[in-house]
Amino acid sequence: MSDTATPASRPTALRISDIPEAVIRIAGNSQDGIQAIGGFLAKLAGRSEQEVMTFMTIPSTISGGPSIFQVRIGSGEVLSSGDEADVLLAFYQHSYNDHLGSLKKGGIVLYDSDHVEPNPEKASAYHHIAVPISSRTVEAIGGVGRDKGKNVFALGLIAKMFHLNTAKVEALIQERFSGKDLSVAQNALSAFQAGYSFQLDNVVELFRFIEGQKRSNHQVVMNGNEAIGYGLIAAGVRFGAGYPITPWTDIMELLRRELPKYGGSFIQCEDEIASVSMAIGASYAGGVAVTGSSGPGIALKTEALGWAVMAEVPVVVIDVQRGGPSTGMPTNVEQSDLNIACFGGHGDSPRVVLAPASVEDCFYTSIDAVNIARKYSVPVILLTDQAIATRIEAFEEPRLEQVCQEIAPDLSPVADHKPYDLSTPNGVTHHVVPGTRIASGKYPIVTGLEHDEMGHPTGSPKLHMAMNAKRRRKLQALAAELPVPEVYGAPEGDVLLVGWGSTQGPIREAVNRARREGHSYSALHIKYINPLPNGLEHIFARFRHIHVVEMTDAGLYGFGQLAAILRARYCNAAIDGITKTDGLTWKVREILDEIRARHQAAAAKNGH
Repeated sequence: MSDTATPASRPTALRISDIPEAVIRIAGNSQDGIQAIGGFLAKLAGRSEQEVMTFMTIPSTISGGPSIFQVRIGSGEVLSSGDEADVLLAFYQHSYNDHLGSLKKGGIVLYDSDHVEPNPEKASAYHHIAVPISSRTVEAIGGVGRDKGKNVFALGLIAKMFHLNTAKVEALIQERFSGKDLSVAQNALSAFQAGYSFQLDNVVELFRFIEGQKRSNHQVVMNGNEAIGYGLIAAGVRFGAGYPITPWTDIMELLRRELPKYGGSFIQCEDEIASVSMAIGASYAGGVAVTGSSGPGIALKTEALGWAVMAEVPVVVIDVQRGGPSTGMPTNVEQSDLNIACFGGHGDSPRVVLAPASVEDCFYTSIDAVNIARKYSVPVILLTDQAIATRIEAFEEPRLEQVCQEIAPDLSPVADHKPYDLSTPNGVTHHVVPGTRIASGKYPIVTGLEHDEMGHPTGSPKLHMAMNAKRRRKLQALAAELPVPEVYGAPEGDVLLVGWGSTQGPIREAVNRARREGHSYSALHIKYINPLPNGLEHIFARFRHIHVVEMTDAGLYGFGQLAAILRARYCNAAIDGITKTDGLTWKVREILDEIRARHQAAAAKNGH
């Protein structure tokens, strides 16, 4: 990030240190706009050829409460939001008390001296910088600034500390408030400039990021929910239906706003059951529609999903997981919906389950989900989670001319049509669009009852067995086509860390750290969970220990949900689970500490 400050505005006595990365944690209340600060920093990184990853927590109560936003900016590869912060920005006493422990020893704590009294016992462990943020914001923009502008004042302090490109920051501020009265944007700029020009006491050095690697294409900066929404539009989805629930609602609002621009529409329904039913109906009409929710809503959708399996209608269902069961922890992360995604529903109702691993992967996996649903005439569940939904990342701008597609209903007349033809070797058949002329005059029907090849209800045991096999063969055909995931690191060794969804970054960083320490660690990330791609058993056979890292409970038998699926599928006793349900993302050290503890316990048990 280039420096645009004038020489007169910076202390001449301070040294400037070039750094490859920094982790900044902002702690306050949700009403303080701390997510806005983090968003500005993340977008600035993305526009400055930097890597970035964020993490946030927000209260689940409407009245708000304590909240954090952590952003990690680096000139090289950034795989996680960071275990420890280099800088803590604390707005309140509880922000200081609760998050000082997240700071590296010797790190910087920048605090609002109007609200925070530092702990004298911590003075030697951390570098304290006091700034009367609240009162100085009021001086800069008037009385309204106490609650509405101090976040932007604090952004100015950070911009000065890290020699950020002020012109780009100011452009981001103007973009953020472009739809509001001009005075709002001007107040925000005044607060930022006041923060940037504030003389920081007790500061011995400033920092400057090493210039990031130049990229051939522009970067885009967004969170996982946005990436899913735009991915669905690129895939040709033009209809969606849903009901609000955290943290799915952002996707719903994006589609409601953007789909009409492409001739589509999104309907907010009266409940979850109506939403999935409307989406299934729209898909039957010749497209691929989308619905979505979080765990509680997915539970309500399962009966209609069973109907879509039986009727063989393509539909995409987004599940943005949160802590459960019941209403659980609405604003905390968990990966505990895997079982309901794979198996939720009565009878044998196979469906496809995919899980993107990053914000960029959310965009492309959404397209993949639509294409699989179309090709195999099946419901596809896309499992994401609260962490990846709200996480901001920068990635190379997609080549839209290569990935965008249109899904137009084909009403071309046909001679004859059997929507459930049993003679297809892979079980894949497709419906004609309702209204298509069929020359034979034999028009099929669609029902949730078991049926014959024309869709007419039947109680035939023979046909029921044949149709069950047909629906099963479709997923077996998909499994044969799926790519086997690549091993991250050496293809064989002592430890293989297996993950899915948003755990990819911390797992890979754990492998990198362990290998630097001389350990034989590798990683495998599974995107296609149901069905699993063929060939995983050959990868597992090359490792002594296979630890499945996931954010779910250990269960009755000591395994997480994916670990239990893998053990059932491969009967490999080396597979075990490393789990947690604290509502927070995995830290790298948590993963490594757990593995070391298990290996030490095993060695002691075996007398080594």
